[in-house]
Amino acid sequence: MSLSETIIDIPMEHEKNVFGQFDAYAKKLERTFHVTLIARDGDIKILGEATAVDRTKRILEQLTELSRRGSTITEQNVDYAISLVYDDSEGDLVEIDQDVICHTLQGKPIKPKTIGQKKYTDAIRSKMITFGLGPAGTGKTYLAMAMAVTAFKHNEVNRIILTRPAIEAGEKLGFLPGDLQSKIDPYLRPLYDALYEIMGAESFVRNSEKGLIEVAPLAYMRGRTLDNAFIILDEAQNTTPAQMKMFLTRIGFGSKVVVTGDSSQKDLPAGAVSGLDVAVKVVKNIEDIKICTLTNRDVVRHPLVQKIVKAYEEFEKKNGRTKERGRTRGR
Repeated sequence: MSLSETIIDIPMEHEKNVFGQFDAYAKKLERTFHVTLIARDGDIKILGEATAVDRTKRILEQLTELSRRGSTITEQNVDYAISLVYDDSEGDLVEIDQDVICHTLQGKPIKPKTIGQKKYTDAIRSKMITFGLGPAGTGKTYLAMAMAVTAFKHNEVNRIILTRPAIEAGEKLGFLPGDLQSKIDPYLRPLYDALYEIMGAESFVRNSEKGLIEVAPLAYMRGRTLDNAFIILDEAQNTTPAQMKMFLTRIGFGSKVVVTGDSSQKDLPAGAVSGLDVAVKVVKNIEDIKICTLTNRDVVRHPLVQKIVKAYEEFEKKNGRTKERGRTRGR
């Protein structure tokens, strides 16, 4: 094993951001790559095995450039940078960070944070219909919402239509108090929350009253033709094949569609077939339709969420193999 050392320049004003509170990120890099980091007057010396030193240097350079751009470095940034250098993946955090979709009402930039998310947003720009598949926390709906609002503000579409199936997750709508709208609203609340954050409640209400923004259950789409609209179908794993076919055949000229869903979180009755699963198989070879699959590595919520998603995937994969072996022995 050949030992190596190198020195990189991290300006003092960026050092705290790059190293994290109490040097938490620096310590994570030291533990991960078995290197030693020594900071002195803006110079960072990296000591360790040659490959590990090179990987650590690449990560620190990316984090420093992010800091120069005004980004606050998060643990998710560090973890993702580590995974990229381990896999020798094309692209880096800086390249991803350059793609700003829009800004929230508070001025916070909305942009992809992983390569998977970057490919997803690029597909939405270039394709008429994009399927965004993946676990919770991968930004499927939020990024699609940001793209919709941006297209609406730039007059690329005349209206935004957001829809999702009103399927009960173990509870019955009939037991909830209120009229039909108040029973449906909880299912649409995540869509409202994202819109409020991106464009503001007043702007949403104003455009909603004009019919330019519509948030409605999927059943309300039947019999309509949707021209010049940006349409998002959320929680598509809870559609039936008939509902999905109905939705995809509503699309008119000048429209753009994003279908999001997580096949591992179906709320359909036991034994029911998901319209999302069927649609992915049916339309996968059609031109101008892109299917983007995000993974646990694209989770951008708290790092613990990424670990939970990965643990469930491993458990379900192991459980699936066990059931398969059981069926084989029973034959």
